[in-house]
Amino acid sequence: MWAGRFAKALDSKADDFNSSIRFDCKMYKQDIMGSIAHAEMLAAQKIISAEDCDAIVDGLSGILEDLNSGALSFDMACEDIHMFVEAELTRRIGDAGKRLHTARSRNDQVAVDVRMYLRDEAQDIVALLKQLISDITDQAEACRGVIVPGYTHLQRAQPITFGHHLMAYAMMFLRDISRLEDAAKRMNYSPLGSCALAGTTYHTNRRMEAEKLHFDGITLNSIDGVSDRDFCVEFISAFSLIMMHLSRFSEEIILWSSWEFRYVELDDAYTTGSSIMPQKKNSDMAELVRGKTGRVYGDLITLLTLMKGLPLAYNKDMQEDKEALFDAIETVKMCLDVFAPMIRTMKVKPDNMYKAAQEGFINATDLADYLTREGMPFRAAYKIVGEIVAECIQKHCVLDNLPMEDYRAHTDLFEEDLYEEISLETCVGKRISEGGTSPESVDAQIVYVRGELSK
Repeated sequence: MWAGRFAKALDSKADDFNSSIRFDCKMYKQDIMGSIAHAEMLAAQKIISAEDCDAIVDGLSGILEDLNSGALSFDMACEDIHMFVEAELTRRIGDAGKRLHTARSRNDQVAVDVRMYLRDEAQDIVALLKQLISDITDQAEACRGVIVPGYTHLQRAQPITFGHHLMAYAMMFLRDISRLEDAAKRMNYSPLGSCALAGTTYHTNRRMEAEKLHFDGITLNSIDGVSDRDFCVEFISAFSLIMMHLSRFSEEIILWSSWEFRYVELDDAYTTGSSIMPQKKNSDMAELVRGKTGRVYGDLITLLTLMKGLPLAYNKDMQEDKEALFDAIETVKMCLDVFAPMIRTMKVKPDNMYKAAQEGFINATDLADYLTREGMPFRAAYKIVGEIVAECIQKHCVLDNLPMEDYRAHTDLFEEDLYEEISLETCVGKRISEGGTSPESVDAQIVYVRGELSK
């Protein structure tokens, strides 16, 4: 490729070290589509002949078809996917293939390939997120009235519905979709035509290429066009947040499916056993998702570290962006692929949830609210209820069955209606503030989420 300047061939180990085709071959479709658009632009600008353009387009289309079908394999002796496609094209159509690289550098070529590849993969990830959100929402609808303890500090705090808890994750994943879509908008500008860093002396039409490749416009600075990898960092950051949300959900599923909680049971298809303990049913898929989160975080740190000290414009260091990016994409897709059906097939155990909610004095806030409505200042009510909880612990009972005479020993504001007021069903049902845990609020959240999914 650079024959003429060098007196001898590259050392074989250095050649292998320098090569990227073993991983950037993933972008063959994007590379070929970018080359077709470039050839058509060159012909339209009369930089190459129409005949050469036809030969190039036909040749590239044939290469794409053969790679898709498996009739053509990648030549790992080539340095990268760009040189493989160009070499194969020249082999097929002769000198016309050598004209394809006119007014183009591998620097802008790889920059456009990565953007197109990431754009395609991000769309796939959005689709997977939508499926997961749909499965979460279906479970939430089925559990809109199922009462479970809500936790803070991993201590039982207040009664909520399980549907409400699940919808919190639906909201997280909706934000993940929004982040990916926002990042895609910022990325969707074509660097093709920036060449090595300074543009070209040919009278090209970059906007024509951008339109053919479905970009919203072109990058307006050729140096930035080839040296920018902000979009990679931004997408891996968004992927890291997806994994953080999956990991938090996984942690709860692992707890919920343990013998100590027994809130849910995962389908056998998404659990494993033990090689020595026949009673075990392990939530290994959730554990692996939790573990793989660190892998995507590592990909983000890799890219941030890679880019932090690079002078403008292109540097070979930037070849290292792809393995981190590809790994993050594949990891997120793999996790979403298994997570959605795991949630879809998860069995909820309402009786165990309700029993847990009856313990832990999680209706104490409602008891304080009862006294507040009777005219007592909240802080005074808070103190009295704290004393009552301590008394219940001492007497091995719960607020629901402490006798009325014991209540009235603290204040004569208590009446028989307090038992109804502090029932779990009442505690949940009367939390009617928008976004709260009442079944009606969960219904509203479900309507909102399904509306967002339908857009």
